Amino acid sequence: MSSSNPGSPSATATSSSSASSFSSKAHSCIQALSSILSTVPSSVSSSSSLLHDPTVSSQISTLLRDPDSGSGDNNLCRWLYDTFHSPDPELKLVVLRFVPIVAGIYLSRIALRKPLAGFEAILLALYAHETTARDGQPISVNVPDLTQPSIYHEAKSSVKTQATELNLAVISPTLEPHGTMRSSRRARTVGVALELYYSKISQMPVSSKLEFCEFCDIWATGIQNKPSSSSSSKQKTILLPWELLQPSLRILGHCLLGAHKSKKLYEAASMATKSLYERSLHDIDAKAILATSSLLRLEKMALDPKLNVDHTEIDMSLAL
Repeated sequence: MSSSNPGSPSATATSSSSASSFSSKAHSCIQALSSILSTVPSSVSSSSSLLHDPTVSSQISTLLRDPDSGSGDNNLCRWLYDTFHSPDPELKLVVLRFVPIVAGIYLSRIALRKPLAGFEAILLALYAHETTARDGQPISVNVPDLTQPSIYHEAKSSVKTQATELNLAVISPTLEPHGTMRSSRRARTVGVALELYYSKISQMPVSSKLEFCEFCDIWATGIQNKPSSSSSSKQKTILLPWELLQPSLRILGHCLLGAHKSKKLYEAASMATKSLYERSLHDIDAKAILATSSLLRLEKMALDPKLNVDHTEIDMSLAL
């Protein structure tokens, strides 16, 4: 029984068919969105242009910020929900681009007890996607065991066993499937949505990351600056458990230390991190204090070359 290779006519035909299908899906999504927004530029004709077009993003952000947004019958929420279930991975990115503002507004309005079923449907769809993708496995990293010698150091105690056990640190525990938003699961559900956003953050436009920094600051301080105004309004601060704080700090870490060249994004991320640090001091949360202060320390090291020292490099002044 023969199998086709990537360069065979059958493989090429399959690839072309998939591309055509994705293009058709993108066109349908753009058509549906044009009935919700006031205008969609003619230049928006693909998933990629839909993701990066500033006019479309601005209109969607404005509609999501509307005081009556987020209800179960909201057309834009329905569009985001349906678009995320598209097989086109680039259309999924379009929805992820608005995760910061969806999560930000949702958490900020919880205390108002307004109907937010539209926002919840989007967040639960992201959670369900991650639950399926992880297949019952947690996200973990292997932490080096300093009791074992390496090329960089000698162990203080003698090693009696040859076998080295893996020291696994769990970044995100196993996900349990659920289809409703409960108060006890809210932080975890939103946190998983942020973890998914972080996994694609290199493909997100700067404007999306700026929105995330904005809402991080609001979550920490409860102070929201009103658009086109010098005034601000005080809101009730939200709870910031570790399930929500950890992915937030990972996103802020990218904004502070990533390869982007946006000074505006760096300044917004720095302000948000400082606000979260002050909030952790106020809450007397030792874990949060350590995490936020460590990120601020990394930021300082990145700015000061004297502190940014790689101790694995050989000092040439000591070379014979």
